[in-house]
Amino acid sequence: MSGNEADAGGAAQSKRADARRNKETLLDAAAKVFVASGVDAPVRDIAREAGVGLGTIYRHFPTRADLVIAVYRHQVEACAEAGPALLASGAGPYAALREWISLFVDFLVTKHGLAAVLRSDSAGFEALHSYFLDRLLPVCTELFDAAVAAAEVRSDLTAYEVMRGVGNLCVGVEGDDRYDALRLVDVLIAGLRLPR
Repeated sequence: MSGNEADAGGAAQSKRADARRNKETLLDAAAKVFVASGVDAPVRDIAREAGVGLGTIYRHFPTRADLVIAVYRHQVEACAEAGPALLASGAGPYAALREWISLFVDFLVTKHGLAAVLRSDSAGFEALHSYFLDRLLPVCTELFDAAVAAAEVRSDLTAYEVMRGVGNLCVGVEGDDRYDALRLVDVLIAGLRLPR
């Protein structure tokens, strides 16, 4: 391979990495706006948060459903990748589980408007729900099992029960500023802890 070919390959790879980073920035901005204003928030608010023009958003995501689904998948992947990193951080399995549950709550709060956007596509919604469980349940199980093995949490529950409990505490968050789901989830997670 000549030097010019290597330079062209490196430039193309750098361009792809930049495009991927820009798309992730856009998805992070959309998630932030969705949490603050719901999935029906104006696209111009997302563009402003991301520091891009409306055309950039529509080029990547022609419909609102496309954007919501992309945010959902992006957050699932971020949550899935965070689990092993938190466990490896050395803070201890219970601390890792607690931190991951906090990320999971952030994700759930963003996700709640998804059903309304996909109302006409129940098969698509079911596929996303399966994807969510397939990606996140093994991560929660790894964290929970590590905390059980370290005798930091009760062993008479399963990761699935914990995820369902957290999910149920997050239902109805939108539109009620008197309700703090994360505070109640903290109570739930603290109740898992074995006395020292």
